[in-house]
Amino acid sequence: MKKNKLIFWIATAILIIWEGIMPLGTLLFAPQYVNAGTKPLGYPDYFAYALIICKVLGVIAISYPKIPSKLKEWAYAGLTFNLIFAFISHAMVDKNIGFMLLPLVILAILIISYVYGNKTYGLVVR
Repeated sequence: MKKNKLIFWIATAILIIWEGIMPLGTLLFAPQYVNAGTKPLGYPDYFAYALIICKVLGVIAISYPKIPSKLKEWAYAGLTFNLIFAFISHAMVDKNIGFMLLPLVILAILIISYVYGNKTYGLVVR
C-alpha cells in the first residue's frame, strides 16, 4: 500500500509541475510566451488561455484529496484528451518527433497516476 501511494504521488507531482505550475508560471511571469506552443499549430490566441485554465483546474482536481471521485474522473479524462490532441496536432502540423513524443510521455505518467490513485484511494466511481 505504501509503495502504491508513493508511485501515485510521484506521478501526480510530475503532473502538477508539468501541467499546472509550468503553464501557470508562464501565464503569470512570461505572458509573451503563453501561446508559443499553440500559435505554430494554428490555434487562436485565446485557446492557450483556455488550456492553461483547464490544466490548472485538472491538476488541482486530481491532487486535492477532498475532491469527489466523479470530478477526479472528469479531470483525468480532460487531461487525457488534451494530451492525445496535442500529439495529433504535432503529428499533423509540424511532424517534430520530440514534440509528438512529449505528450505521450506525459500521458503515460497520467495513466500511472490514475492507476495507482485508483489502487490507493479508490478514485474510480463504481
